[in-house]
Formats: sequence, C-alpha cells, structure tokens
Amino acid sequence: MDTKQIDYILTLAKTKNFNRAAENLFISQPALTYQIKQVEAEIGFQLFERSPKGAVLTPAGKQFCITLRNIKDELKRAIEQGQNYGTRYHSNITIGLPMRSAIYFLPEAIEAFGKTHEGISVTPHFLTLYDSSSFLKGEEDILFARHNDVKHIPGIKIHPLFESRIYLITERADELAEREIVHTEDLRGRVLMVGGGSPPELKAVQQRIIETIHIGYFNSNDRETTLTNIKAHRGICLAPGFLNDHNGEFSWTPFDCPEKIKCVLCTHSGDKRESVSDFVRLLQEIYKNRPEFMA
Repeated sequence: MDTKQIDYILTLAKTKNFNRAAENLFISQPALTYQIKQVEAEIGFQLFERSPKGAVLTPAGKQFCITLRNIKDELKRAIEQGQNYGTRYHSNITIGLPMRSAIYFLPEAIEAFGKTHEGISVTPHFLTLYDSSSFLKGEEDILFARHNDVKHIPGIKIHPLFESRIYLITERADELAEREIVHTEDLRGRVLMVGGGSPPELKAVQQRIIETIHIGYFNSNDRETTLTNIKAHRGICLAPGFLNDHNGEFSWTPFDCPEKIKCVLCTHSGDKRESVSDFVRLLQEIYKNRPEFMA
C-alpha cells in the first residue's frame, strides 16, 4: 500500500461515494474501485460495504482509517521537518530527556551551540521517564539519565552533568513553603505520598522519615496524580529537583537529607563526532558556571 492508496481510502471514507471521491481525487471511478480492491486484497479484510447508495466503512475499516490518518499526519510532520532541516542544516544531534526542565539549561545551550556550530541542529526527544530503550536502539545521540540506571550498560560513554538534591513539594500557601529548608521533624502530622517510580535514593529518604516520625503516608502512582493530590490537600511529597518544571504552580523547598541523585548525559561509544562532544561539554560548562542553581 502506498501513499496514494492511503489518500484514496481516506477520501472515499469521507465522501462515502465512489463517483464523488474519484472526482475529488481527479481519477476515474473504475480506477478508484480497482485501487480499493487491490488494498483490500493486500490487507486481507474488507474496508467498505458497497451498496447502491454508496460506500460505508466496515467496523474493521473504521479502525484502519484511524491508523491511516495518524500515519498520514506523522508523514506530513516528517516531510515538514525534513524540509526545515534540508534548507538550514547539514547535521543533527538528537537528545533524549523526560521533560524540558530535566536539563534546565538546554534551551540556553542550544542557542549558544548554534552560534558556534552553524548548520548543525539539536533536536530534543521527550521520552517516558527513565526510559533508555530508544537511545539504546540508536534513535537518540545523547540521553539524559540517572547514573545508577545506566552505569552498567555497555557500549555507552557517561558524562557527569549535575547532582540533583531532593525537595519537598507543597502548595505555595503551605506554611512549609516559607522555610529555606525543611527538616524531617517539620513533617510531623503531615501525610506523605510515596511510590510513583521513586528512585532508590528518594525511597531511602521516604523510608527514613516514616520510621523516624511515624508519618502518615499513601502510595501515589505517578507524578501527575501526586501533584493533583497535593492540590486536593491530600498530602505532600518529596521529589528530585530535575523534575521541577519551574512554572510556579507549586513550592519546591530543599529538604534536609544527604541523598542526591547523580544525573548524567550518555553518548554512544562509537559516536566520534566532535559536534556531539562539543554539545556535551557546553552543557557541562553551563552547569559548572551556575553553582547557585540547585537542581
């Protein structure tokens, strides 16, 4: 099945009439009928129910068209992106990260890199939190990761970036938000949300708090659920600073604990491009020169 046949199917699905669809496609009605039959023979199921009144999608055809529309949209975006790069860039570096704030200075680094490396673009890929699978398949050139997650993976180079401390997340009106730093005793009488894919360092802090002051706690499955629960006054939570989106909706107050989460950049050992090394060094330099930034 080719892109023209995708257009034929989607046009017929929209018009529900072979003659009208053929007119819109500037082909003959027999040619359209032949192409639809060819596709149905190829995929092994019927797309349209024919009748004297026209053509309607079968249940399988409806699901198939949903996928075809997504494919067409993705193809359109790929072509547009290629056109953008084709006229401005001769090379590209793709960096994978879970959210923009994970590498807070990424926009600054991309801008600075463009001034010294003309013709090389940097493209962020936003991935599922802590997922390195696409990087390992070679789909990204650089990956932001926690050191403990990647330190034993062969075939990669690890570049230190920063150590992320742990913060208490509360509503901005919470009295704890007024503190410069929050201590374990300050949480007495509160309800702490735990779980949600917490890294080992954070789990250790959570467990120590629970055992020390016998705080109430409950499991929250993911970050968005946790933030919703904070807004609903159901509890507070601890999180590494690299997850802070800095939009001002919540207060992130440093928590008094020795644990920090080592965050790194990974590259492929076989990638010898100077541009990749230069971009990694640029990010490292930006963080080194911002000691006041507590990730």
